[in-house]
Amino acid sequence: MSTSAIINAPAERAERASGRGLGTALVVIACAQLMIVLDATIVNIALPHIQTDLGFTDAGRQWVVTSYALSLGSLLLLGGRLGDILGRRRMFSLGIGIFAVASLLGGIAPTPGLLIAARILQGAGAALASPAALALINTTFPAGAARNRAMAVYAAMSGMGAAIGLILGGALTELDWRWTFFINVPIGLFVMFLAPRVLVESDKSDSRLDIRGAVTATLGLFGVVFGLSHAAEQGSSWTDLATLVPLIAGVGLIAAFVIIESRTEHALLPMRILANRSRAVSLLVMLLIGAGMFALFFFLGLYVQQVMGYSPVRAGIAFLPFSGGIVISAVIAQNLVARVDPKWLSGAGALMAAFGMWGFTHLSVDSNYWSHLFPYMVVMALGMGLVFIPMTITATHGVRKSDSGAAASALNTVQQIGGAIGIAGLTTVFTHYATQKSAALTGQAKQLVMQAITSGKIPANASKEQINAVLRPISNEVQTFASTQGFWVASGVLAVAALALLLFMNTKHADIQSDAAVAHLG
Repeated sequence: MSTSAIINAPAERAERASGRGLGTALVVIACAQLMIVLDATIVNIALPHIQTDLGFTDAGRQWVVTSYALSLGSLLLLGGRLGDILGRRRMFSLGIGIFAVASLLGGIAPTPGLLIAARILQGAGAALASPAALALINTTFPAGAARNRAMAVYAAMSGMGAAIGLILGGALTELDWRWTFFINVPIGLFVMFLAPRVLVESDKSDSRLDIRGAVTATLGLFGVVFGLSHAAEQGSSWTDLATLVPLIAGVGLIAAFVIIESRTEHALLPMRILANRSRAVSLLVMLLIGAGMFALFFFLGLYVQQVMGYSPVRAGIAFLPFSGGIVISAVIAQNLVARVDPKWLSGAGALMAAFGMWGFTHLSVDSNYWSHLFPYMVVMALGMGLVFIPMTITATHGVRKSDSGAAASALNTVQQIGGAIGIAGLTTVFTHYATQKSAALTGQAKQLVMQAITSGKIPANASKEQINAVLRPISNEVQTFASTQGFWVASGVLAVAALALLLFMNTKHADIQSDAAVAHLG
């Protein structure tokens, strides 16, 4: 390639992107990201139906969710670097294609083993497409208002995808659980058709693939996510060998990965990406926010269905205000990010999110949706949007063009790991306080059963189901109390994120309005 061609390449790519429509390019990226994010939750509501239809055991059904998280979380860094080396649009399209095929296979899977295999393949496709999607925003959209708007939409899709997954999962399960997989096929085909027409291909890096880094990162992240997922399973413990061994091995491999990357010329995750303080803070904050948000959907979703008695569809609809709040907040943040430093914008958002989570600590078995859930859900959603948009920008802005995919994959990885840590850690909190509360209410539970037998509501040889029905008020009280303790911890986690932003974030709003900042931010 001639010197003039190299100099003019960015301008030519921008001109082609403008001609083909930045709006259509944004739709393509947003559809892909939404499909990937909501797939982490859309299957959750269908799990009981999947278990009955395919014959999963109680322990085995968890792997329908866990296998996807394992594959996605452990392959994200590798997927991002492959986009840097081989071309991000190419990896984006390939990842979406793999995801669509895997979704089709999952929808027609006749056995548990084949469904798990399809979920692993879905995760692999998402690991290629998700970091490429974020990196393509930097390639396709010029710095400033256009890129900030694109980042806002991308972050909004990431933030509200879980809520939409609950709604869509409930609606599709009413038809057939297989539609929770089939729905991805037409969306994937739509994205694949438009991607080469509206997205600008990135320049390929002359770097070689860091094999040692790829192996240690993939196996290390696999170990950490597997250990955390196992700890979160019902009946599991942090002291189980199946939890401890993968966690210890995973942490050790990640430590080895850091050492390898610091000494490798063609690193999978160049340490210069983490050397920038604001970028490191952004990644830490997104890890903490991911942990808090997963806690919201996990514990509040169970509370709404099991204590308040909502159906799956109604439970999904109950989270609509969260999705709406994220969208509104994303628009606000998009307009403010050019005038307000990320430190203050995201710091305020994290404090709002912490306050919203704190509101859920006051739930009781008699709580009303509009009085006790809706206000705090809206506050939390508005706060999350103010965090997502600036942090998505600061986590990826200013890196070298050749490192865009690696930076995007780092962002996606910390969110995945944050979610795993949040679920595992807060499930431990929930289990501890549930056990404590159950022990305190043992006498009351025995009294309720005896009164039911004496009054003739249940026979003396009542079945487990009949006894559980009598003890429903007790179990609701136990679940509510344990959930509120989890919300206390999650609120503290979000408050720590706010503190980190206010103390350590030093990027100014003017720094992220132009590509000229790359020289001193990279």
